[in-house]
Amino acid sequence: MFEPTIVTWIIIIFGAITCVPLLYAQSILLFKPEEQKAKDILIGKGEDWRDKTHFKSAYGLAWADWLIFVPVFIAAVIGVFTEQLWGYALFAIAGTIQIYINTVLWFLEKEYVYPYCGPIAYYTYYWGNFIYWGIAALIYSLIRLSGITL
Repeated sequence: MFEPTIVTWIIIIFGAITCVPLLYAQSILLFKPEEQKAKDILIGKGEDWRDKTHFKSAYGLAWADWLIFVPVFIAAVIGVFTEQLWGYALFAIAGTIQIYINTVLWFLEKEYVYPYCGPIAYYTYYWGNFIYWGIAALIYSLIRLSGITL
């Protein structure tokens, strides 16, 4: 009943493509927070943290992603591939996490990121894809949990 479908694969691959680069950048921030490489990846070449709050929020969100989102996402993928009900429930939770935090960041970072990258990159790669993936994962999981196979 909970066998992964092609839609399942598409959503998982889209999630991995969307999240892996960010998680890589966050891991650099976690291990070398004050090095220029972390700043270059997360802010932009040659840029510095706007203020202490910007650094602290980036650092805290990196910890939150690695402590909460990553384990939930990995467990969800394992659960989905083993055709378990809880896998889809965790997949919905992972999607909800992405929707929540990236909606906040979408507005919080817009003043700084939008002028730098423009509308296409901003509403896709920089913040949009996280929200789009979260919505897709949440809706798909709820549909699967209701017994419908797509």
